[in-house]
Amino acid sequence: MQLESVIGISGHADTQVDNLNTAVAVGSGALPVFATSAMLALMEQAAVAAVGPHLPLGTTTVGTGLHVKHLAATPLGHHIQATATLHAVEGQRLTFNVAAFDEKEKIGEGTHERFVVHAERFLQRISHKQPVQ
Repeated sequence: MQLESVIGISGHADTQVDNLNTAVAVGSGALPVFATSAMLALMEQAAVAAVGPHLPLGTTTVGTGLHVKHLAATPLGHHIQATATLHAVEGQRLTFNVAAFDEKEKIGEGTHERFVVHAERFLQRISHKQPVQ
């Protein structure tokens, strides 16, 4: 299937703010609020969910860019939902409009870029990168 034919599809991902995804827990701040990095990961999950079912066999997507503003803080216990809507397809490059919400308001928005890659070839291409012993 050509991904141009599914422009406009959306994916969703959600989580609960807990002690594992706060700024304190991930080391990005000193407050027990939902971490920006956790919000970004949730937005990526939503993008993967949007296009995953439409990808050709043997392919996947890799994230290559995020341009996001974290608009509001969210304390422990709140539910977060992220959405990603496929906005543009240029060859293998996919651009999504992303947003995240807690129960009260929009907490983040922006764009996310992913590329469609052949999974096996991608892994072969990076196989020379061995961890330093």
